[in-house]
Amino acid sequence: MTDVITPDQWATIHRLVDWIDRANGRTPHEVAMRILKVTEEAGEVASAYIGMTGQNPRKGVTHTPADVADELCDVILAAAVALASVVDDPSEVLSGKLDKVAARAAKAEVTA
Repeated sequence: MTDVITPDQWATIHRLVDWIDRANGRTPHEVAMRILKVTEEAGEVASAYIGMTGQNPRKGVTHTPADVADELCDVILAAAVALASVVDDPSEVLSGKLDKVAARAAKAEVTA
């Protein structure tokens, strides 16, 4: 399978991890904060989606599909930074996971 995130993008993610490491270190607490950042960003996606659909009648429509996409990208980036902070080869880990999920999906299609 091709890279889920390109080598150039992983290089940028590694530079971000190095930058965060220089600023905050990489203690167990700091790694936990990077993992929790994924949850924070996911909450922002939920908020943007609620705003896009106008689900809150008091606020109405406050976000666009582009806002939701932007927040989803923040989730992906936060997850990639967290992954690169806990494993030596995040590209290999992510590609392996995608391969496993794709294989399960293909198997489910055959049996459906």
